[in-house]
Amino acid sequence: MKWVASVLGIGFLKPGPGTWGSAAALPLAWAIHQVGGFWLLLGVTVFVFLIGYVVVKRLTVGQEHYDPGWIVIDEVAGQWVALFPVSYGAMLASVDVLRLWPGWIVAFVLFRLFDIRKPWLVGRTDRMGGPWGVMLDDIVAGVFAAICVFVLGALFHVVLV
Repeated sequence: MKWVASVLGIGFLKPGPGTWGSAAALPLAWAIHQVGGFWLLLGVTVFVFLIGYVVVKRLTVGQEHYDPGWIVIDEVAGQWVALFPVSYGAMLASVDVLRLWPGWIVAFVLFRLFDIRKPWLVGRTDRMGGPWGVMLDDIVAGVFAAICVFVLGALFHVVLV
């Protein structure tokens, strides 16, 4: 179970295991998108979230520290949520998802920013504690990042192009 929670050991990399987990999510998202587009990425994200909840619950039951740094499956799910506008936009435009490379960079940077700083609802869900808090704070950070990616992408395509 540790291998699932740490995403095949990536969570044990130092420094910044969360950043390593988010970085590992990028090529995985690309591969999933290549196989089945946005809808597969959405489905796999939901699956990873549910698996992450179960694994985190089993690994942290009775533990004082409910969110050890090596658990990064939550970062993977949250990073994928941040990439939803990029994947969906590529699907709608029928272009290679890598053509939207600025969106990948913005999604990564903003997701890490929201996940580390934990503003507003991100911090609130993190303080829930337990497996829900571990998993949901990253999903909320991903949603915030996705909204920003969407708005920035819309501004770029409407205003600048």
